[in-house]
Amino acid sequence: MGIVETLIKKILEKGRIVEKLKLSESVYKIRITSKHIKDVDFTPGYFIRLGVGIGQEEIALKDKVRSYSVWAIDRENETIDLAIATHSRGIGAVWAETCQTDTEVHFKWKKGNFLLDDSADSYLMIGDLSALSHLYVIKRHLPEEKQVESIIYNHDLSEMFPDIDGSTPFRFFEMPENPAEEVLTELRPLLKKMQGRKMVYIAGDSRLCVALNKYFRKELNWDTKQIKTKPFWNPDKKGLE
Repeated sequence: MGIVETLIKKILEKGRIVEKLKLSESVYKIRITSKHIKDVDFTPGYFIRLGVGIGQEEIALKDKVRSYSVWAIDRENETIDLAIATHSRGIGAVWAETCQTDTEVHFKWKKGNFLLDDSADSYLMIGDLSALSHLYVIKRHLPEEKQVESIIYNHDLSEMFPDIDGSTPFRFFEMPENPAEEVLTELRPLLKKMQGRKMVYIAGDSRLCVALNKYFRKELNWDTKQIKTKPFWNPDKKGLE
Protein backbone atom coordinates (compact mmCIF):
# COMPACT_ATOMS: atom_id res chain seq x y z
CA MET A 1 0.00 0.00 0.00
CA GLY A 2 1.38 3.42 -1.00
CA ILE A 3 2.00 6.47 1.16
CA VAL A 4 -1.09 8.27 -0.19
CA GLU A 5 -3.37 5.33 0.65
CA THR A 6 -1.86 5.12 4.13
CA LEU A 7 -2.68 8.80 4.65
CA ILE A 8 -6.22 8.30 3.33
CA LYS A 9 -6.82 5.53 5.85
CA LYS A 10 -5.61 7.77 8.66
CA ILE A 11 -7.99 10.57 7.62
CA LEU A 12 -11.04 8.31 7.26
CA GLU A 13 -12.96 6.68 10.11
CA LYS A 14 -12.59 2.94 10.55
CA GLY A 15 -15.61 0.61 10.43
CA ARG A 16 -16.62 -2.97 9.71
CA ILE A 17 -19.31 -4.58 7.57
CA VAL A 18 -21.72 -6.52 9.79
CA GLU A 19 -24.49 -7.29 7.29
CA LYS A 20 -24.89 -7.63 3.54
CA LEU A 21 -28.29 -8.34 1.98
CA LYS A 22 -29.44 -8.37 -1.65
CA LEU A 23 -32.57 -6.19 -1.78
CA SER A 24 -33.28 -6.71 -5.48
CA GLU A 25 -31.46 -7.85 -8.60
CA SER A 26 -29.29 -4.72 -8.66
CA VAL A 27 -29.34 -3.30 -5.10
CA TYR A 28 -27.46 -4.37 -1.98
CA LYS A 29 -27.99 -3.31 1.61
CA ILE A 30 -24.69 -2.85 3.44
CA ARG A 31 -24.64 -2.33 7.23
CA ILE A 32 -21.50 -0.82 8.73
CA THR A 33 -20.60 -0.54 12.40
CA SER A 34 -18.16 1.97 13.87
CA LYS A 35 -17.61 3.48 17.30
CA HIS A 36 -17.80 6.96 15.70
CA ILE A 37 -21.47 6.51 14.74
CA LYS A 38 -22.73 6.79 18.31
CA ASP A 39 -21.81 10.47 18.68
CA VAL A 40 -22.19 11.80 15.13
CA ASP A 41 -24.37 14.90 14.72
CA PHE A 42 -26.55 13.29 12.05
CA THR A 43 -29.06 15.07 9.81
CA PRO A 44 -31.20 12.99 7.40
CA GLY A 45 -29.63 13.44 3.99
CA TYR A 46 -26.02 12.92 5.08
CA PHE A 47 -23.67 10.93 2.86
CA ILE A 48 -20.50 9.05 3.64
CA ARG A 49 -17.38 8.94 1.51
CA LEU A 50 -16.47 5.27 1.46
CA GLY A 51 -13.15 3.75 0.44
CA VAL A 52 -14.00 1.08 -2.14
CA GLY A 53 -10.63 0.56 -3.84
CA ILE A 54 -8.08 0.88 -1.07
CA GLY A 55 -5.32 -1.69 -1.46
CA GLN A 56 -5.97 -2.25 -5.16
CA GLU A 57 -3.03 -0.79 -7.02
CA GLU A 58 -4.69 -1.13 -10.43
CA ILE A 59 -7.39 1.38 -9.43
CA ALA A 60 -6.66 5.10 -9.90
CA LEU A 61 -6.55 7.14 -6.71
CA LYS A 62 -9.53 9.29 -7.78
CA ASP A 63 -11.67 6.14 -8.07
CA LYS A 64 -10.87 4.71 -4.66
CA VAL A 65 -13.56 6.71 -2.81
CA ARG A 66 -17.28 6.86 -3.57
CA SER A 67 -20.14 8.76 -1.86
CA TYR A 68 -23.26 6.94 -0.63
CA SER A 69 -26.43 8.11 1.09
CA VAL A 70 -26.94 7.07 4.69
CA TRP A 71 -30.22 5.19 4.47
CA ALA A 72 -30.60 4.68 8.23
CA ILE A 73 -28.63 5.19 11.42
CA ASP A 74 -28.80 3.33 14.74
CA ARG A 75 -26.67 5.19 17.28
CA GLU A 76 -27.39 2.74 20.09
CA ASN A 77 -25.97 -0.17 18.10
CA GLU A 78 -23.43 2.06 16.32
CA THR A 79 -24.52 1.13 12.78
CA ILE A 80 -25.45 2.83 9.52
CA ASP A 81 -27.19 1.27 6.52
CA LEU A 82 -26.45 1.94 2.86
CA ALA A 83 -28.44 0.82 -0.21
CA ILE A 84 -26.05 0.58 -3.15
CA ALA A 85 -27.35 0.22 -6.71
CA THR A 86 -25.03 -1.62 -9.09
CA HIS A 87 -26.34 -0.44 -12.48
CA SER A 88 -23.22 1.57 -13.19
CA ARG A 89 -20.94 -1.48 -13.15
CA GLY A 90 -18.24 0.87 -11.84
CA ILE A 91 -15.80 0.34 -8.98
CA GLY A 92 -18.48 1.03 -6.36
CA ALA A 93 -20.85 -1.49 -7.93
CA VAL A 94 -18.13 -4.13 -8.03
CA TRP A 95 -17.29 -3.42 -4.41
CA ALA A 96 -20.94 -3.79 -3.35
CA GLU A 97 -21.22 -7.12 -5.15
CA THR A 98 -17.97 -8.59 -3.82
CA CYS A 99 -17.57 -7.16 -0.29
CA GLN A 100 -17.99 -9.56 2.60
CA THR A 101 -19.22 -9.27 6.17
CA ASP A 102 -16.55 -8.74 8.83
CA THR A 103 -14.46 -6.77 6.34
CA GLU A 104 -12.82 -3.55 7.54
CA VAL A 105 -13.91 -0.36 5.75
CA HIS A 106 -12.87 3.29 5.87
CA PHE A 107 -15.26 6.23 5.53
CA LYS A 108 -15.82 9.91 6.25
CA TRP A 109 -19.03 11.84 6.87
CA LYS A 110 -20.18 14.28 4.19
CA LYS A 111 -23.01 16.71 4.95
CA GLY A 112 -23.79 18.32 1.58
CA ASN A 113 -26.93 20.39 0.96
CA PHE A 114 -29.46 17.72 -0.03
CA LEU A 115 -30.81 17.49 3.50
CA LEU A 116 -34.08 17.28 5.39
CA ASP A 117 -35.99 20.58 5.34
CA ASP A 118 -39.33 20.48 7.14
CA SER A 119 -40.26 24.13 6.53
CA ALA A 120 -42.72 23.39 3.69
CA ASP A 121 -46.31 22.14 3.89
CA SER A 122 -46.20 19.82 0.88
CA TYR A 123 -43.40 17.95 -0.87
CA LEU A 124 -42.74 16.34 -4.22
CA MET A 125 -40.06 13.62 -4.38
CA ILE A 126 -38.64 12.80 -7.83
CA GLY A 127 -35.84 10.35 -8.52
CA ASP A 128 -34.62 7.05 -9.89
CA LEU A 129 -33.42 3.86 -8.24
CA SER A 130 -30.05 5.38 -7.32
CA ALA A 131 -31.80 8.04 -5.20
CA LEU A 132 -34.45 5.85 -3.58
CA SER A 133 -32.80 5.27 -0.20
CA HIS A 134 -31.94 8.96 0.11
CA LEU A 135 -35.52 10.06 -0.58
CA TYR A 136 -36.76 7.38 1.82
CA VAL A 137 -34.74 8.78 4.73
CA ILE A 138 -35.95 12.33 3.99
CA LYS A 139 -39.58 11.17 3.84
CA ARG A 140 -39.24 9.08 7.00
CA HIS A 141 -38.11 12.08 9.03
CA LEU A 142 -40.74 14.54 7.84
CA PRO A 143 -43.58 15.20 10.32
CA GLU A 144 -46.62 13.01 9.64
CA GLU A 145 -48.85 15.97 8.82
CA LYS A 146 -46.75 16.94 5.80
CA GLN A 147 -48.21 16.15 2.38
CA VAL A 148 -45.84 14.08 0.22
CA GLU A 149 -46.28 13.27 -3.48
CA SER A 150 -43.78 11.23 -5.46
CA ILE A 151 -42.51 10.05 -8.82
CA ILE A 152 -39.86 7.37 -8.37
CA TYR A 153 -38.92 5.53 -11.55
CA ASN A 154 -36.79 2.75 -12.99
CA HIS A 155 -36.72 0.79 -16.22
CA ASP A 156 -37.62 -2.36 -14.23
CA LEU A 157 -39.99 -2.06 -11.27
CA SER A 158 -38.83 -5.39 -9.84
CA GLU A 159 -35.57 -3.70 -8.83
CA MET A 160 -37.34 -1.32 -6.44
CA PHE A 161 -37.18 -2.07 -2.72
CA PRO A 162 -39.14 -0.98 0.39
CA ASP A 163 -37.84 1.43 3.00
CA ILE A 164 -35.79 0.19 5.95
CA ASP A 165 -38.97 -0.14 8.04
CA GLY A 166 -40.70 -2.22 5.35
CA SER A 167 -43.00 0.59 4.17
CA THR A 168 -43.47 1.71 0.56
CA PRO A 169 -44.55 5.37 0.81
CA PHE A 170 -43.71 6.33 -2.80
CA ARG A 171 -45.38 5.75 -6.16
CA PHE A 172 -43.19 3.75 -8.53
CA PHE A 173 -43.20 4.21 -12.31
CA GLU A 174 -41.61 2.20 -15.09
CA MET A 175 -39.67 4.74 -17.18
CA PRO A 176 -36.45 4.84 -19.24
CA GLU A 177 -33.33 6.84 -18.41
CA ASN A 178 -33.70 10.64 -18.50
CA PRO A 179 -37.54 10.56 -18.78
CA ALA A 180 -38.12 14.31 -18.72
CA GLU A 181 -41.34 14.31 -20.72
CA GLU A 182 -42.76 11.29 -18.90
CA VAL A 183 -42.03 12.87 -15.51
CA LEU A 184 -43.54 16.21 -16.54
CA THR A 185 -46.72 14.42 -17.61
CA GLU A 186 -47.03 12.81 -14.18
CA LEU A 187 -46.05 15.78 -12.06
CA ARG A 188 -48.44 18.39 -13.50
CA PRO A 189 -51.57 16.90 -11.86
CA LEU A 190 -49.61 16.32 -8.64
CA LEU A 191 -48.70 19.99 -8.44
CA LYS A 192 -52.39 20.89 -8.46
CA LYS A 193 -52.90 18.71 -5.37
CA MET A 194 -50.07 20.26 -3.35
CA GLN A 195 -51.15 22.68 -0.63
CA GLY A 196 -49.46 25.57 1.17
CA ARG A 197 -45.73 26.19 0.80
CA LYS A 198 -44.29 23.66 -1.66
CA MET A 199 -40.88 22.02 -1.98
CA VAL A 200 -39.43 19.53 -4.46
CA TYR A 201 -36.53 17.09 -4.07
CA ILE A 202 -35.04 15.94 -7.39
CA ALA A 203 -32.25 13.34 -7.43
CA GLY A 204 -30.53 10.73 -9.58
CA ASP A 205 -29.83 11.27 -13.29
CA SER A 206 -28.04 14.61 -13.72
CA ARG A 207 -29.83 15.28 -17.00
CA LEU A 208 -33.23 15.10 -15.35
CA CYS A 209 -32.04 17.21 -12.42
CA VAL A 210 -31.02 19.99 -14.83
CA ALA A 211 -34.22 19.79 -16.90
CA LEU A 212 -36.57 19.82 -13.91
CA ASN A 213 -34.65 22.50 -12.05
CA LYS A 214 -35.09 24.73 -15.11
CA TYR A 215 -38.80 23.83 -15.33
CA PHE A 216 -39.53 24.71 -11.72
CA ARG A 217 -37.56 27.97 -11.88
CA LYS A 218 -38.47 29.22 -15.34
CA GLU A 219 -41.92 27.77 -15.99
CA LEU A 220 -43.37 27.71 -12.47
CA ASN A 221 -41.34 30.60 -11.02
CA TRP A 222 -40.49 28.69 -7.85
CA ASP A 223 -37.91 30.22 -5.55
CA THR A 224 -34.57 28.39 -5.51
CA LYS A 225 -35.09 27.60 -1.82
CA GLN A 226 -38.08 25.46 -2.81
CA ILE A 227 -36.02 23.33 -5.22
CA LYS A 228 -33.49 20.80 -3.94
CA THR A 229 -31.50 18.84 -6.52
CA LYS A 230 -28.76 16.23 -6.27
CA PRO A 231 -27.26 14.55 -9.36
CA PHE A 232 -26.17 11.10 -8.19
CA TRP A 233 -24.80 10.09 -11.58
CA ASN A 234 -24.10 11.27 -15.11
CA PRO A 235 -23.83 8.91 -18.11
CA ASP A 236 -20.94 10.97 -19.52
CA LYS A 237 -18.89 11.18 -16.33
CA LYS A 238 -17.22 8.73 -14.01
CA GLY A 239 -17.53 8.89 -10.26
CA LEU A 240 -20.12 11.66 -9.96
CA GLU A 241 -21.69 11.65 -6.49
